[in-house]
Amino acid sequence: MMQLGFVSAILPEQNLEEVFHTAAAIGYDCVEVMCWPPGKSTRRYAGITHIDVTNLNSDSISKLAELQDQYGIRISGLGYYPNPLSPDAMESTTAVEHIKSVIAATSELGLTRMNTFVGRDWTKSIDDNWPRFLETWKPIIRLAEEKGVQVGIENCPMLFTADEWPGGKNLAISPRIWERMFNDIPSDCFGLNYDPSHMIFQHMDYLSPMRDFADKIFHVHAKDVKVDQHCLDQVGILAHPNEYHTPKLPGMGDVNWGKFFSTLTDTGYRGPVCVEVEDRAYENSPEDRRLSLIQSHSYLRNYLPRESH
Repeated sequence: MMQLGFVSAILPEQNLEEVFHTAAAIGYDCVEVMCWPPGKSTRRYAGITHIDVTNLNSDSISKLAELQDQYGIRISGLGYYPNPLSPDAMESTTAVEHIKSVIAATSELGLTRMNTFVGRDWTKSIDDNWPRFLETWKPIIRLAEEKGVQVGIENCPMLFTADEWPGGKNLAISPRIWERMFNDIPSDCFGLNYDPSHMIFQHMDYLSPMRDFADKIFHVHAKDVKVDQHCLDQVGILAHPNEYHTPKLPGMGDVNWGKFFSTLTDTGYRGPVCVEVEDRAYENSPEDRRLSLIQSHSYLRNYLPRESH
């Protein structure tokens, strides 16, 4: 059946062994491990390096396998979410090269999933971004095919505040665009890391895409979102989305998780479902973030029961 996990970005102060210890103590099955290049990032939840893929060797690979066995926690996939289509050439080049490094590391670690964004030049239309998207991503997916790695693109618009306006920093925001992507780069290694919350604040159906793209869902994020109708009525849908929507823990927003898991199980999905905590109400301290993982685990186990051992 499906495995319940969380995204390691919520525990930036912990090393990987501590992340695994936290996961095991709460009762999770797996963790999506963040693999940003070592260094700082100004974006929330970015810049977290729980595995430095630039320094992998036989010893570190063996150690990672031992840690998974020791704590009974599996790595659901490696995660790195930059903007490889940024208009800033240095940012774009760094993102593309590191995506390739994370794909290679996924294979070296004996894993099969890597999750990321396709990116976007947010100052240009989707059509004007498309030639560069194809030029950038065809070689990336060829590498993924060579390495036997499934690349899951998260469906986040990356459009929340003024610096991402007007187009957002990720093209893969809608079923129509996904269909175009997968038609133009047809590959069994190119799919989705599906998050229902991103459909909610765009006022889109979040259930039917799971049926329509069942063979393309490689990984799932469990994040909820609350749309404040009063605020939306005041500012309208053309305002920056952070003016009218708030990410929440599963069960505290507008996603109907019963319908979500009913649809997901009907599609035959049997992969990881990882909690992505971006709820500001649980960000004041490491203990609050730990509590967010405990609460999310308690809620989602109603839909993802753990097998007895």
